[in-house]
Amino acid sequence: MTGISDMHAARREQLMREIGASGIAVLPASPERPRNRDVHHPYRQDSDFLYLTGFPEPDAVAVIVPEREAGEFILFCRERDPTREAWEGRTIGQDDAVSEYGADDAFPISDIDEILPGLMEGRDKVYCPMGANPDFDQRLIGWVNALRQRARAGVKAPLEYVSLEHILHEMRLIKSREEIAVMREAAQVTAAAHSRVLEVLRPGLFEYEIEAELLYDFRRHGGEPAYPSIVGGGANACVLHYIANRAPLNDGDLVLIDAGIELNGYAADITRTWPVNGQFTAEQRAIYELVLAAQTAALDAVRPGVHWNAAHEAATAVLAEGLVDLGLFGGPVEAVLESGDYRRYFMHRTGHWLGMDVHDVGDYKVDGEWRELEPGMALTIEPGLYIPPGSPCDARWHGIGVRIEDNCIVTRTGHDNLTAATPKTVADIEAAMARR
Repeated sequence: MTGISDMHAARREQLMREIGASGIAVLPASPERPRNRDVHHPYRQDSDFLYLTGFPEPDAVAVIVPEREAGEFILFCRERDPTREAWEGRTIGQDDAVSEYGADDAFPISDIDEILPGLMEGRDKVYCPMGANPDFDQRLIGWVNALRQRARAGVKAPLEYVSLEHILHEMRLIKSREEIAVMREAAQVTAAAHSRVLEVLRPGLFEYEIEAELLYDFRRHGGEPAYPSIVGGGANACVLHYIANRAPLNDGDLVLIDAGIELNGYAADITRTWPVNGQFTAEQRAIYELVLAAQTAALDAVRPGVHWNAAHEAATAVLAEGLVDLGLFGGPVEAVLESGDYRRYFMHRTGHWLGMDVHDVGDYKVDGEWRELEPGMALTIEPGLYIPPGSPCDARWHGIGVRIEDNCIVTRTGHDNLTAATPKTVADIEAAMARR
């Protein structure tokens, strides 16, 4: 097997230790999604399926059967079909599922109804992603019920369905060295793409032209957008998930750009906020530097043994104090924090897990308490302030939206900011834009 399939094999071994000799794990691939007539959305494999198998095709089911003498990893997938391949390209097929992806056995997906119930026979628990694919859930229940109907013939059917996500997502939360290397590359490509925007940004462009610059960099490095890119000029920056990207970029406005590449299955997620004409106004500078101070405080809290919410608490304290100092709220600061009034302009959390999914898996609390950060965890740090037109404050602040986001890996001694190379101080941003 290749090094990649060895990595997936190690993950499956870990999963088998978790589910035990009496369990069986059944995981379907993500289905294709129709976009319109005769056209599908670009295919993206289910992240859990990809994590365990590396297998990129739809119409597949992975089955992991601990201590099965004939082989513990079984893959059901499409057969080779020359007629279909003439239209759609080569299919992996059963032979390569074994030789290239490490399956012990591989069968046509059309044979699953005959074979899978026999693999489940004698097992106590079925570990599966219940609820993610309702159609597959019904098929799985049907296979188990068929076994139960044969109980008087001595057939033992599984007695319990167990969430596979709880185990897998805890595994995915701690990144390996190989994963961190891919995430570092994705972060570097994304950071360079954001930095290159500074060379072309100017009044009169449209938001979609900036998006096109980012997409060009992502595609030329063999990746694709990890999520729909946000390019929000002026008041559009105050819409948190703005993705229309159709408006002109006006002289005197800021533009908030939230975009990242997905590279080899792993996402980057950077946000920067630039002045369209290369110079911050006094009000823009004040809000920007407040958000940057909040991000700096949050980054200082990213280290092992510190609980997840510490970064958010640090950022929120800085933002609340700054909003009072700027006159957007009356004091005291403690009252603004206690009442939650700051949420009028800062309404989201300061970060999220990052990995194969841009909002990656893993619990934020354990037994009702914020979990402590550990080496190998990957997260974003992204405070922001958003003051839309019509806000109950002086009109000079209206239409200013700022977010600053970096990607971090928790290390043994602190954290590694993978995206620090992208300019984010006022001086660095204005200097870079002055050199255009």
